[in-house]
Amino acid sequence: MKITILQGAFLPVPALRGGAIEKAWEALGQAFAEQGHEVNHISRMCDGLPAREKIGKVTHYRVKGANAVSNPWMLKLLEIPYLIRAKRVLSEADVLVTHAFWAPLLLPRTRFGKLYLHVGRFPKGQMKLYQKASRFQVPSASVAEAVIREIPDRRKLVSTLPYPLGWNVPQSTPMDERPKCLLYAGRLHSEKGILELIQAFVGLAQQERKDWVLKIMGPWREDQGGGGQQYLSELQNLANEYKASVQILDPEFSSSQLMEHYQQARVFVYPSLATKGETFGLSVLEAMSCGCVPLVSDLGCFREFVVHGKNGFVFDIDSIQLVDNLRAELRKILDSGNDLDAFSKEASKLAKTFEIKKVATSYLEDFSKMLS
Repeated sequence: MKITILQGAFLPVPALRGGAIEKAWEALGQAFAEQGHEVNHISRMCDGLPAREKIGKVTHYRVKGANAVSNPWMLKLLEIPYLIRAKRVLSEADVLVTHAFWAPLLLPRTRFGKLYLHVGRFPKGQMKLYQKASRFQVPSASVAEAVIREIPDRRKLVSTLPYPLGWNVPQSTPMDERPKCLLYAGRLHSEKGILELIQAFVGLAQQERKDWVLKIMGPWREDQGGGGQQYLSELQNLANEYKASVQILDPEFSSSQLMEHYQQARVFVYPSLATKGETFGLSVLEAMSCGCVPLVSDLGCFREFVVHGKNGFVFDIDSIQLVDNLRAELRKILDSGNDLDAFSKEASKLAKTFEIKKVATSYLEDFSKMLS
């Protein structure tokens, strides 16, 4: 099978600037190639990456893209020149995987492969425009429901397949050998609930927090999906009042470095408030694979792998009691003692079902169904 993966205009592959979608399809592309398929991968040219190179068994083509902006209409306009450039390096294939907004509208139906549309964000009415798509692949059941609401007559074309882990589940460090660390790793943006997380943590009594430390790590720049300098300053100003207990760290995009951070934390907190923006939560799954116990908000996408009271904790994002609800779950976690080790083992066990080889096989089977 010949497979082309066409990424969006704003982030490179390899995922030097992060991006769950970029990380996932980078890993999947390599896995497809390892199973004997021909894979071409097209993405943004930046950060000194060459226009063409071979990584593993995958051929990468890169074309000029753009930095992301906060205005959604401008974001879509910036993608059009990128797509025109990408079209020049597209070749015939069986399957064309893409999440680019304009690709299903501006590219031909089958010339470059049947259009396998990855819907990595909640749709906003555009699904009914994508008449050329042969498949609408979504990462979670909550996104599938949203897509089907827009195209009920094409519901049979909707396929739910998760993002894979970018690595095999490592041997987990026992909980009592880890620092007493709560870790958040992801974009620093108001929709992620980070300010509320800090407020909930520092609102605990000193004897409850004891020697626990909260670490916040991720990109804050707007062109990397962050909330910008003003939001970063808000976080830093609050953290500075509790220097010994709250730390704001520089972003880390290297998989090996991220694994080290996960393995040096007991709990991974992802308090996202993005009810129409959070589609999977790959960083939560990554942290679980390294034995971190997850604490997440009660968004639908997290139900795919976080089971409250078994392998993690979930809090209600009710707007009035949000901080109190989050603080209550933090209090339970800090009081859990040795029970956290059992949660950690369950988290690792669950994450193993998302290892790349198994997930990639599911995608290849879906490609074959679409082609037949």
